[in-house]
Amino acid sequence: MAWFFADTDITTEAYTLTGEDAAHIARSLRMKVGEELTLCTPDGRRHTCEITQITRDDVTVRILDSTVCEQEPTVRVSLYIALMKGDKIDDVIQKAVELGVHDITPFLSARCISRPDAKSLAKKQQRWQKIADSAASQSRRGILPRVHDCIDIADIPDAVGDCGKAIVFYECGGEKLSALIPADATSLALITGAEGGFEEAEIERLKQAGVEPATLGKRILRAQTAPIAALCAAMLLTGNLE
Repeated sequence: MAWFFADTDITTEAYTLTGEDAAHIARSLRMKVGEELTLCTPDGRRHTCEITQITRDDVTVRILDSTVCEQEPTVRVSLYIALMKGDKIDDVIQKAVELGVHDITPFLSARCISRPDAKSLAKKQQRWQKIADSAASQSRRGILPRVHDCIDIADIPDAVGDCGKAIVFYECGGEKLSALIPADATSLALITGAEGGFEEAEIERLKQAGVEPATLGKRILRAQTAPIAALCAAMLLTGNLE
């Protein structure tokens, strides 16, 4: 069944989709009146809907059934990834959304090779959000994970303040993840570095802010591999890959 996301909670018996979603339903999928689709809403509910009208600009559906969406993991993971060269982040965002990440924040650190200007970053952020939206639909997520604007590594301590536990993956070593992430964890922030890793001073500042260094094993992972490995490990340790 085709899978879409509503901008608001649904409290009526009908809902109208517009813009790209409506065009996708009518022109790409060539769906017809009477066919069914799924709509997920920000309140964590999943709605089975029947198409009742298709016009040039919008698609109206009737709500047939509503239930709690069971696709979302029990742990809310915020992923912080350093900027990387080329389009490496594109794949990271896609796979992270498929695996259940809640939101993603790119950041600049001392060893980032890629340093786009503000205009370029704005364009990249728009593309990254589209990648996340597409991955959320493909993997049948219950929410649209948000890709935030790029920040500086110095802003991370404030950004992760509301997370239950913040972990930075340091190539020079740290605690085992199994010792840091309990099975009943409900909120995590995972931080991974650029191609050149982290400077020691950056790790010290994060530690002073309560962020705990962790290891992903004895091998050095590529910048685009580390966030996916970390997210997989976190989901496994919290029972969300079972």
